[in-house]
Amino acid sequence: MKAYLDQLFDTPLFQNINPNDAKDLLICLTPTTKSYAKGNYITRSGENIHAIGVVLQGMVQMLKEDVWGNRTILTVMPEKSIFGETFVCSGYYNSTVSFQAAADCTILFLSFDRILHSCAKACTFHHRLIDNVVIMIAQKNIQLMEKIELTSMKTLREKILLYLSLQAQRNNRLYFTIPMRRLEMAEYLGAERSALSRELSRMKKDGLIDYDRNTFRLLGK
Repeated sequence: MKAYLDQLFDTPLFQNINPNDAKDLLICLTPTTKSYAKGNYITRSGENIHAIGVVLQGMVQMLKEDVWGNRTILTVMPEKSIFGETFVCSGYYNSTVSFQAAADCTILFLSFDRILHSCAKACTFHHRLIDNVVIMIAQKNIQLMEKIELTSMKTLREKILLYLSLQAQRNNRLYFTIPMRRLEMAEYLGAERSALSRELSRMKKDGLIDYDRNTFRLLGK
């Protein structure tokens, strides 16, 4: 745990909180850390969630899976992100999605009840922590709204262009690296991997994009 303190205090969750105050605050949150190999599930749909996860290392995917094994990637949480907050914050602890390690991960789990309800000291920095959680939940909702907008696109090309456009805006440049491989990107867009690869090749030929593996450049439309 001590090895990750500097990284933890650099996350949006502890933004604008003095590191010394953050150390005192962390004791109240009953932290535990756990590592997961790439591809392993952190939690599965139907399991109860009573703590939020902070991605200290690696990357986590939020998945929606049906009874036939088909799955859709709803969003991706990179390092410094939190996950699971929707269920514990709403009081509906039974998760309707799965969280899976998209790379080897180290996750810090924090008691959400301890986050949401300050201790008897009612420290001002604990209120700052609650504010940070609310902001991060709002940001997650924006990502899910983007996913809804993406699924409303009629063609695969439109979905790809919207996804790449959002990534360009997020990186504030037209040349960027996406956090997904082809299979993961296909699952996120709700397409077959082969269909995605063909459409990317067509778009490159048409002068809309250029790419090398996970690195893309938007050229025109």
